[in-house]
Amino acid sequence: MWSYALRRVLLTLPTLLIVVTVCYLLLHATPGGPFDGERKVSAEVLANLQAKYHLGEPLWKQYLLYLDSLVHGDLGASFRYADWSVNDLVLRALPVSLAVGGGSLVIALIVGVVLGIAAALRRNSMVDYVLMFISNSGSAFPSFVIGPVLILVFAIGLKWLPAGGWNDFQLRYMVLPMLLLVMINVATVGRVTRASLIEVMNTPYIRTARAKGLPMRAIVMRHAMKPTLIPVVSVIGPLAISSITAAVVTESVFGLPGIGKLIVNGAANRDYTLVLGLVVLVTVVAVLLNLLVDLAYAWLDPKIRY
Repeated sequence: MWSYALRRVLLTLPTLLIVVTVCYLLLHATPGGPFDGERKVSAEVLANLQAKYHLGEPLWKQYLLYLDSLVHGDLGASFRYADWSVNDLVLRALPVSLAVGGGSLVIALIVGVVLGIAAALRRNSMVDYVLMFISNSGSAFPSFVIGPVLILVFAIGLKWLPAGGWNDFQLRYMVLPMLLLVMINVATVGRVTRASLIEVMNTPYIRTARAKGLPMRAIVMRHAMKPTLIPVVSVIGPLAISSITAAVVTESVFGLPGIGKLIVNGAANRDYTLVLGLVVLVTVVAVLLNLLVDLAYAWLDPKIRY
């Protein structure tokens, strides 16, 4: 198991290099530059800026300089945020996204699994229809529609929660963004859990457990839960990546100072180093999550051998 994990980690290095290279070339191929704005700077100031950030060097040399900084853990200096490095910006925004995105993903997994199990055990009943309607409501509407509706209902209408902003991890400012992400993710988890449990409950060993007179609670928790969770585990990686993608909309709607807002600002300002740093961060997170998912397979299914 450990040798497999080591091989997977080593294979992530070429993947990361390819992603960084492609993103680097695409960013430099787009028209304009980081210092093209409404307010034009003089030729002398522009020359000093290009010299400071090595923009006057050939593209291949700029690329090698960036890789050298990346190997040493330096994501570079931001072009548009004065006196801020990309490391500082990421370290400032990452806890916000982890708190909202990570917390919502954990809640969505718990709620989705519970709803899926309840719906599967009462298949084609009114409970099944109601639970699946609730869990599917999040996937029926896009996040940029659900977010404003939540603000209209809970912030403007009922006045229970703030409409947006961030006040040093106060829970009341995190409820609506997390609720939005939970509604989006719980639909997938609930559907996958329901379908997986229905399939597992029709297997011969579950029928044998029923014939022995075991209570349904023991059958589900002791015999059916692990094989049921294998498909659920497989969607954790894509759900985490989709949460990062949804954070672009969520953090813009609720005004959160997280990674999603940095992505929007970096792309709009053509801040090469900021966008590349965020791409590296997202790629590393995606690769690590996929690795954890593969390792979880072996724990849930003893038949798997790497």
